[in-house]
Amino acid sequence: MSKTENIKHISWETEEQFRLLVEGVTDYAIYMLSPVGIVTSWNAGAERIKGYSREEIIGRHFSCFYTEEDRLSGEPALALATAAKDNRIEREGWRVRKDGSRFFAHIVVDAIRDEAGTLLGFAKITRDITERTEAAAALEKANLALSQAQKLESIGRLTGGIAHDFNNLLAVISNSLDLLAMKSQTHLDMKIIGSMRRAIERGSALNQQLLSFARQQPLQADVYNLNALITDFEPMLARACNHLTKIALSLQSQHAFALIDPARFEATLLNLVVNAIDAMPTGGTVTVTTQDIESQSQVTTTLAAGRYVQISVIDTGTGMPKEVLAQAMEPFFTTKPVGKGTGLGLSQVHGFANQSGGDVLISSEEGKGTTVHLYFPIVEPVEKITVPGTSKNETVLLIDDEPEILSLSAEIFRSIGYKVILASSATDAVEILRERKDINVVFTDISMPHGMSGLELARLVKTEYTDIKVILTSGHPMASVRRENSTIIDFAFVQKPYRLADLVKALRA
Repeated sequence: MSKTENIKHISWETEEQFRLLVEGVTDYAIYMLSPVGIVTSWNAGAERIKGYSREEIIGRHFSCFYTEEDRLSGEPALALATAAKDNRIEREGWRVRKDGSRFFAHIVVDAIRDEAGTLLGFAKITRDITERTEAAAALEKANLALSQAQKLESIGRLTGGIAHDFNNLLAVISNSLDLLAMKSQTHLDMKIIGSMRRAIERGSALNQQLLSFARQQPLQADVYNLNALITDFEPMLARACNHLTKIALSLQSQHAFALIDPARFEATLLNLVVNAIDAMPTGGTVTVTTQDIESQSQVTTTLAAGRYVQISVIDTGTGMPKEVLAQAMEPFFTTKPVGKGTGLGLSQVHGFANQSGGDVLISSEEGKGTTVHLYFPIVEPVEKITVPGTSKNETVLLIDDEPEILSLSAEIFRSIGYKVILASSATDAVEILRERKDINVVFTDISMPHGMSGLELARLVKTEYTDIKVILTSGHPMASVRRENSTIIDFAFVQKPYRLADLVKALRA
């Protein structure tokens, strides 16, 4: 064999090996196009990814792989023109298989030219990256959800801290008014005190809304059938409607028992229904549904797998754009006109659901309405337990690190006949308890800036002075403190700002 023949033989073998290599690749669709886009070759990967056999596709125009939208916009011709001009293009986009299903593809198109530079056609390589794209989208969605949850948690902590300090301020004013009311006689004095009392109540109500968002609002929770609560509450929901809207119930849950505060649940439901009605200015139907959810995987970013009652409030109103939906549950955010809303509605819903061991999800689309899903863990009904009361005591040891609160609390106790001993720290209180044997009640703030906390003092009294009644108080609600230490439930608790009636009730409990 001559040298020239040998070179040709080697070249032929190389080309054959390359052809077999390309045709055998299954992870990539590799094929050739004529200068006008006709398919002229087809490998095994192309058949696997796109679904066409060699006989079905060779001779057809490659535009059949594009979506209808891309074909109408001239994307196939533009891709070839760009590749011919720049010699190469690399893009990503949706493509269509033979069966009509879509996949997300990474595409490379190279122009093939002869030695003279004449365009002979195009080499096209397509890779299916649908799984990678969907995984990236899911990760981005999860990151956004986590970011939103962390943002709400941070705002909640800040809100709870502010509410605690605000409660202390209200406690001073409230206790002072109780004392003034006992000593005031004139009609004008009582009128002024009444106005101040109403202002305190409004401030306290706002504080409770903030605490609700912060998931620190104390709940009077018990096991209730949510289907029954919704049915009983339907007349109130119907009265919230106007002449253009109506309420429809579809209660499909077979085991709708959950541990909730019924009053807060009804307020939450009414809040959502009113929002739904406001979102339907031209009328429509607000549908309230229940169903059982049993999931083996994570239900929401904060709810683990398990059994839940799902309550949904569905409207057919204006819906929310994405940027509004992202902020919908933030406190004080509202799209309503000035004077039409505080911006605390959905934040309270979020706080109540989370505090009850559940969660809330909102889905909405402009022009297609909004759906709010509430999730509560399913529980078994239990019998109620009644705790007998004890008798009132005569001498009280008051502990608080705030001098104004300590002084006013002392006057409140004295006004109802108690002897009062004061301490500004739990450490001082321990010394007093060791020296005196006439103390019947310890009334202490839980939070102490230095040394022993009020809760630690309460445990010590319970262990070493079993005859002394302990009452705890705090600007933080019990639910918040209980998350830090569950033993708080062993003691009576009074929420700041407390009134004389609250104090008497705790003393008699």
